[in-house]
Amino acid sequence: MEKVQVNDCEDVLLSMKMIAVNLNEVIDKLDREAIKSMIQKIMEGKRIFLMGAGRSGLVAKAFAMRLMHLGFSVYVVGETTTPAVRPQDVVIAISGSGETHSIADLGKIVKDIGSTLITVTSKKESTLGRISDIAMILPSKTKNDPDADGYLERNMRGGYKTLPPLGTSFEITSLIFLDSIISQLIMLTGASEAELKSRHTNIE
Repeated sequence: MEKVQVNDCEDVLLSMKMIAVNLNEVIDKLDREAIKSMIQKIMEGKRIFLMGAGRSGLVAKAFAMRLMHLGFSVYVVGETTTPAVRPQDVVIAISGSGETHSIADLGKIVKDIGSTLITVTSKKESTLGRISDIAMILPSKTKNDPDADGYLERNMRGGYKTLPPLGTSFEITSLIFLDSIISQLIMLTGASEAELKSRHTNIE
């Protein structure tokens, strides 16, 4: 690779500012009733299953880890040790577009089983958004959005060098949102820092 001289970090800082602006805009648009319903279902569910593809899948795993720290019985769909989903379980899907084929197909299976399906997405009228018991909408630009404003062309030509890649806004927003759900669950369960630490893996 050709050696590149890095003279400043202005693009890094501008991208961080843009992500922060987007996050504040999303916070103002959140449906509080949907948040309350989501938390209630998590508290009532026998077991919690998380699923997502790509970077959204990593967000799902991060949320599953925090739920485990809180003492919930939680699994990640697709892992070899994940058991069968039952009607009394809660399945949480994370998909910016709500149309990721593998996750949307699994969502339909979840509904056929009779389990509660919660989707964290940016698209209410997506496949997952429509079939979910609770659709938690985080308005953000995703990689599958139509390029009506010529974003892709301008980005390739250097017009938007400081913008984070498509999909990043949703993934970061969903990570922060779900970690904030954990904060509420800590308050509701009365879990202590010591309890959380006691469940953290000791063989990593």
